[in-house]
Amino acid sequence: MTESLRVIVAGGGTVGLRTAELLDDRGHDVVLIERDPDRSERVAAEYVASIIEGDAARPAVLRQAQPDRCDAVAAVTDDEATNFAVCMAAQRMAEIRTVMRIDGDPDELYPQYVDGIVSTASLTARVTVNEVVGGGVRSIEEVGGRVEILDIEIAEDAPAAGKTLAEVRLPEGSLIIVDADGNRIGGPETVLEPGERFLVAVEGAVTDEVMNLLRG
Repeated sequence: MTESLRVIVAGGGTVGLRTAELLDDRGHDVVLIERDPDRSERVAAEYVASIIEGDAARPAVLRQAQPDRCDAVAAVTDDEATNFAVCMAAQRMAEIRTVMRIDGDPDELYPQYVDGIVSTASLTARVTVNEVVGGGVRSIEEVGGRVEILDIEIAEDAPAAGKTLAEVRLPEGSLIIVDADGNRIGGPETVLEPGERFLVAVEGAVTDEVMNLLRG
C-alpha cells in the first residue's frame, strides 16, 4: 500500500479542489490554503482537506500549514508567479517536494528550482486532441521531453493487425509496454490482435510511423 502523504495544496479553485479530492481519494492528508473566503467555505463543505484561509505566498500563512510536517506542496493557483513564490518559500521552510502549476509555456529554468511542473495548457490540449481524434487513440501521459504514453486500439486494416511484435518491428523510439488491460508486457511473441488496445511509449518523431502501423 502506498504510504500516506501529507500535502499542502495552495489554491482552492477548480484545479486546487480537484487536486485535493484526488489526493483524499488516495488516502492522503491535505491542507489547502485559499485566500478567498467564499472559495474557502466551498472547499470546507467538501470535507476533503483542512482549510487555511489566507494568501499562501505570504510566509506567515504558509507556515501555518507546517511545511516541516508535510511531504509535498502543490502550488496550483491561477497565478504562476504566486505558485513559484509558494514553492520557493516552502523549500526555505522545510525539505519538501514542490510542484507548481503554469498555464502557458514553461520557463526553461523552472526545473532547476521546483520538482514538478504541471502545464494546464498542455493537459487541456491533450484532452482536446483525444476528443478530436476520437476512438482508437488516447494520450495517457507525457513522460518528459517528447515522449508520450498512448493508448492505441489496433485497427482491423492496420499493417500490424494480426502480427506479432517480432514481425512488425516498431520504429526505434517506440515501445509497446502492455496491453490496455494490464495483463501482458509486450514481447516479441505479443500478437497485435485487431480491436485490442495497447499502451505504447512513443517519441514525437516516430508517432506518425507508429500510428500508420497500428491504425493504418
